[in-house]
Amino acid sequence: MAVSKRVVGLTAAAVALTLTLPGAATAAAAERNTWDQAELLTFAALPAATFVPGSEPSGSSLGSAPINGITPPFADQPIQGFSGVLRNTDGTFDVLSDNGFGNKANSADFVLRVQRVAPDFGSGAVDVLGGINLTDPYGKVPFPLTRADRVLTGADFDVESITRTADGTYWLGDEFGPYLLHFDRAGRLLQAPVPLPGVFAPENPGRGTTPANLASSKGFEGMAQSPDGRTLYPLLEGTTTGDPAGTLRLNEFDTRTNAYTGRRWAYALDSPAHAIGDAIMVDRDRFLIIERDNGQGETAQVKKIYLADKRDRNHDGLLDKTLVADLMAIANPRHVGGFGDPFTFPFQTIEDVVILDDRTLALLNDNNFPSSAGRTAGQADNNEFIVIKLDRHLDADKRILRRY
Repeated sequence: MAVSKRVVGLTAAAVALTLTLPGAATAAAAERNTWDQAELLTFAALPAATFVPGSEPSGSSLGSAPINGITPPFADQPIQGFSGVLRNTDGTFDVLSDNGFGNKANSADFVLRVQRVAPDFGSGAVDVLGGINLTDPYGKVPFPLTRADRVLTGADFDVESITRTADGTYWLGDEFGPYLLHFDRAGRLLQAPVPLPGVFAPENPGRGTTPANLASSKGFEGMAQSPDGRTLYPLLEGTTTGDPAGTLRLNEFDTRTNAYTGRRWAYALDSPAHAIGDAIMVDRDRFLIIERDNGQGETAQVKKIYLADKRDRNHDGLLDKTLVADLMAIANPRHVGGFGDPFTFPFQTIEDVVILDDRTLALLNDNNFPSSAGRTAGQADNNEFIVIKLDRHLDADKRILRRY
C-alpha cells in the first residue's frame, strides 16, 4: 500500500513541574500567553462502525437497543476509542484503543489492542493495516484476569496512554491501578504492572482495605517520554485526595531502574470540572497537554492544547501554561474536509496528539464507540484524524522530531 500523501510526524510524552502544592489551582491561569489561531491543513476519518475482520464478538453488556444509530452486540471487535498515538517512519501510526465500552463492568469482551492505521489525506480515508492484541502469556499480572488464555480485556486494564522506547517496546499508562504496563513489540507483557506509590483507583485489585484516593477513570491519561528516552512522565487525569481541587500529579519514572524517582510536579486545570486528554513532550522542560471539558457537540466549549513548562517562572508551584491552539476555533479558509471556517473539533474526549514537525500537529478523537455523538447529534462519532498548523514554531528538541 502506497503511503504517499500520508503525513509523517512524531509522538513523544507528557507534562511537568515541581509540586509544592499551592493554595488554589485557579492560580495557574496567571501570566499565561496565548498564540494566534491554528489552521486546519488536512482531514481524514475512519467510519465509526469499523471492526477487526474475523475477530471475536463484543458489546454483549451494552444491551440490544440502538445507541446513536448503532445496535449492539457486535459480531467483531470495534476499531475505536483511540486514546494514544505513535508515529511510524512509513507514514503509518500506531493508535491505542482504550478499555472498550466505557468501564470495567461492560468491557470484559473487548480485547485490548494497538491498531495500525494510515490516513490518506488525498481521499480523506483512514486505512486500517492491522494491529496487535495485548496479552500476558508469561503470567506477569498477579491478580486474576478475565480470560484463561491471558488475552487482556477492558475488564483487566483501562489503557489510556502509550510511548515507545528505542528497543521497540511499549510503555502504556493504565487507569485502573493506576499502573504502568511494559509490553514487547508483539504486545506481550514483559513484567508485573508497576503501581503508583500511594495512589489507588477504586478499580485497583491490589488495594485491599486501603481507601481509594483517586476517582474512577482518573488514572494515567497522558504519558510523556523524555528526549533521551530514559524517563517517563505519566500524568493523572484526576485530582488525588488531599491535593488542591483541579491539580493533577505528574510523576517521574526511570526506565533504567524500573522505579519512580520520587520527583513530582503539578498541572492545574483551568477548572476542576475539566480533564486532560493527552500529554506529550516537546523538550526536557516543556509538554503539550490537551485540556477539555466534558461537553460534546453544541455543549462543547473547552477543547484546548497548552504548552506546559516545568520551570515555573512565576513560582506558583505549577506548570506554566501557554495556550497554543483552541480546537473549537481552528481556521479553515480552504474549507478542508468540506467544513466551514472556523473548523471545530467538538468531541467529548480528544485523547491523541502527536508532533509531525516543529509547527504541525496531528490530533485524533476518542469516539467512545458507540456512545459519543459530538459531530452529529444522534449519530455515533467517527474516528477523525486532523492535522493543524500552529501559529509559530515549537522549537522542539531535535531528538523528539526525529525519534521515529
